[in-house]
Amino acid sequence: MPHFSPILFGLAFATLVVALTAFGRRLPIPAPLLQVLAGLAVGFVPGVEMPTLDPDVVFFVFLPPILWAAAFFTSFREFTANRRAIGGLAIGLVLATTAVVAVLIRMLIPDMPWAVAVALGAIVSPPDAVAATAVVSRLPVPGRVIVILEGESLVNDASALVLYRTAVAAAVTGAFSFGEALVRFFLDAGVGVLVGLAVGWLTIAVARRTRDELAETVLTLAAPYAAWVLAETLHVSAVLACVAGGLYARRHLSTAVGPRSRIQSRAVWDLLVFTLNALIFILLGLQFAELMQRSGVAAFDGAVKYGVLLGVAVMVVRLIWVPVTTICRESLHRGRMVTSTAGNWKAMFLVSWTSMRGIVSLATAFALPLTLDNGARFPYRDEVIIMTMCVILVTLVVQGLSLAPIIRAFKFVPEVAHHEEEQIARQEALRRAAEALDDASREPWADPADVEWLRTELRDRQHRHKHGRHVNHGSRSRLRSHMLDAERRMLLRLRNEGAISDEVLRTLESEIDLDTLRLSPSS
Repeated sequence: MPHFSPILFGLAFATLVVALTAFGRRLPIPAPLLQVLAGLAVGFVPGVEMPTLDPDVVFFVFLPPILWAAAFFTSFREFTANRRAIGGLAIGLVLATTAVVAVLIRMLIPDMPWAVAVALGAIVSPPDAVAATAVVSRLPVPGRVIVILEGESLVNDASALVLYRTAVAAAVTGAFSFGEALVRFFLDAGVGVLVGLAVGWLTIAVARRTRDELAETVLTLAAPYAAWVLAETLHVSAVLACVAGGLYARRHLSTAVGPRSRIQSRAVWDLLVFTLNALIFILLGLQFAELMQRSGVAAFDGAVKYGVLLGVAVMVVRLIWVPVTTICRESLHRGRMVTSTAGNWKAMFLVSWTSMRGIVSLATAFALPLTLDNGARFPYRDEVIIMTMCVILVTLVVQGLSLAPIIRAFKFVPEVAHHEEEQIARQEALRRAAEALDDASREPWADPADVEWLRTELRDRQHRHKHGRHVNHGSRSRLRSHMLDAERRMLLRLRNEGAISDEVLRTLESEIDLDTLRLSPSS
């Protein structure tokens, strides 16, 4: 049976992603679920045979940039404000889910070693914020809910992977020490954070000395892989290294690079994360199809049945854990301001119900070793992968399809706090700009006509933002938009007539695009 050539696979993948993205926005189905189904369909195409994925490559290729990007775009202020809720989910719930899954699978498959059962529990314990935010980000959801879900995904991967690696080591070597595992957890976490901070600091230091946008973009792309490799070399938490590095870079990148570099890097990172997420879910469907064809019917049916039960179990554990721990936390801190969801049962239920599994569970399942130290095959490896895929599919289908209707039914009140903060920030920034203009106007090189023109522009912006950014005073924004469109059409005409080069067109068109973005309400 012929293999997919790399070029053919790349073209097929690009076509799939474009088609699923175009149609997915028009369907009430989460994009990850569509991607899994597409991969499953491709896996059954005659003549298609996918190469076996290297477990180490799965971890190295997918996780570093996704974790770094998740940390980079996380609000550190909101993360620390909700640290109790995030910690309870990222550590406590991971331990509870792992224990429940391990006990349940041992009841279903008594011959499965405890170490393998714990490894399976650790694999399916961390929810994936990527799959969840693909649904909730387009709907009116309280900002605190999104912060908690994204913050949980940053930390729970680390706690789950420590459990996973401890269990896998016990399965491979046959030895386990609880005290050593506990010490190792704190050591891995602490040193992993230090590694991430060091890589983040070095990245910013180099970026401050670089004056090339492409080099700065490449630097931000290389940083997560550097943090991962260094942490893996030291045998500490590579996950927390990427998280800490991403958080540090976010705090300092704005002062290290210029605006063009920031815009360019954001576009590249958006494309990279989008591509990796799409690829991992399509690969999930492909691998599921391959296992269906490779496994025996009885073994596959049994693993699927157990996987569905585990999928239900992890959802039930979370539905119980979130309200119980939230109410207990509120009781312990009664009389003090607590940033949790206890005061809003709708938000609390949403956090409880949003537990779709995704890339981390899939990557850790694929990363299971093929053999033990004695050369024997790793016990129940294929079954663990099948059950993991079933848990992912169950949560994607049940929760992914129900989240949007639930959110719409809850009718959350739109939040205005961030709009108020934005208004204050705009006014303060414009006030400082006016002061800087006054100072610069005294310089001998300052043209009085230019100074007056800029003062008029500042007054107009202050008036517009003071009365709300959606107010269109004198239709000036609309007129400006027509002017920019006319400029762009003229540039294209000049290029087509050979009066200017494509390079000149790109330079001037970039300036027009930035002006257009500033006119947009979302800018």
